[in-house]
Amino acid sequence: MTAALAETQARLADLDTTRKVIAKAAPAGAEPDPPETSTAYQAIVNAFNQHPGQVFRARELHELLGMPADEATVNITRSRLGRLTRQGFLTQPGRGRYQKRT
Repeated sequence: MTAALAETQARLADLDTTRKVIAKAAPAGAEPDPPETSTAYQAIVNAFNQHPGQVFRARELHELLGMPADEATVNITRSRLGRLTRQGFLTQPGRGRYQKRT
């Protein structure tokens, strides 16, 4: 238990040092950038809220949102749809199809 306490105290000292270095590196009086008001996840959820009974494929969702339909961007959206499905916001009634959970 003593070893664990010593290890934790050393870690806290490292974190304190890191905080001090970051504070010195940041310009004085600089405010952090405000978070984005609309993220890609919010845009996706809003699209499903506007069309609650509709089933979408990732590419169809891109067309609806006016997003670029190149393969890399569509794959990122597929990943986001999968995460929203795992979190319970969406259901997957068929392979590659997503719908708002009711």
